[in-house]
Amino acid sequence: MIRDKEDMKRKPRIAVLGATGVVGREILKISEELNIEFESIKFLSSAKSAGSKLTFKGQEYTVEEAKPEVFNDIDIVMASAGGTTSKTFAPEIVKRGGMIIDNSSAFRMEKDVPLVIAGVNDEDLRQHKGIVANPNCSTSQLMLVLEPLKKFGIKRLIVSTYQSVSGAGLAAMNELRDDTKARLEGKDFENKCFKKPISFNIIPQIDVFCENGYTKEEMKVVNETRKILHLDETTKISCTAARVPVFRGHSEAVDIEFRDNVEPNEVREILRNAYGVAVIDNPDNFEYPTTRDADGVNPVFVGRIRKNLAFDNGISLWCVADNLRIGAALNTVRICKKVTEMGLYRGGEE
Repeated sequence: MIRDKEDMKRKPRIAVLGATGVVGREILKISEELNIEFESIKFLSSAKSAGSKLTFKGQEYTVEEAKPEVFNDIDIVMASAGGTTSKTFAPEIVKRGGMIIDNSSAFRMEKDVPLVIAGVNDEDLRQHKGIVANPNCSTSQLMLVLEPLKKFGIKRLIVSTYQSVSGAGLAAMNELRDDTKARLEGKDFENKCFKKPISFNIIPQIDVFCENGYTKEEMKVVNETRKILHLDETTKISCTAARVPVFRGHSEAVDIEFRDNVEPNEVREILRNAYGVAVIDNPDNFEYPTTRDADGVNPVFVGRIRKNLAFDNGISLWCVADNLRIGAALNTVRICKKVTEMGLYRGGEE
């Protein structure tokens, strides 16, 4: 990437696209927590939310409508505004010399777009051509657990996800609340966000079904895992994804078959020292992670680490994370920080 000498070492000019949404507001919160560096910052939304006010680092900002020209002087865009919006604005951002860190699924499987979990495959950022994709929320927490175990050779992987309604947005969270209230009061309720009632229920479908009988959500876990960890096609991966009546936090039951032998105590020790992971694993004292442990905090929590009885060299474990953070906003902000540290933006230091 060619840069003018006078631009070297300049802090990035940042924009948050979709700033008024659930994930967008979480991006603001985490950007403050991680003390993200910037020369200037803009908050962008659709025309409907433009003109509203947001407070960031003690200063009030007016939300601007996202139009191509507002990206003229922007170096890094953190985007969480949906695939259609990302497809509309990504070419405009790149054309103007900026880069976009995109939360949607629009670019994840494109060959020339790095799919990145900060702390897992940072070096892939060097290949970006203006677009970096943030993985699916259920994939994101899984990668921080698998990356330090990859050295044992992942031969087979089976994942079952239990995903909260916040993964489907604010309307889905409201539907869980209203459906639960109606059911407790013995009233009728018409569900709109989900194909089945979500209160007191588990729905074994997230996204639409594919020809192979798996849902798009399940295939995201399969395909994104291969891309992020650079696994070859011989690695067998399967996933079942279910929606559960939890407001926030995704849980996953993970079964891994390794090429090399590994013992549960070794896995515990490795994960205790792994980036972004916290181990809670003492079942005798009922110590294992739940979604309440993960609510509003950064780590991916891991527990129930044990020998898998069906696989040779197999390990089973349970992992939990706040999907709005690690699965979306936290990773977006972490990528932004990595891009800044590595100088991979217009005006950055190589």
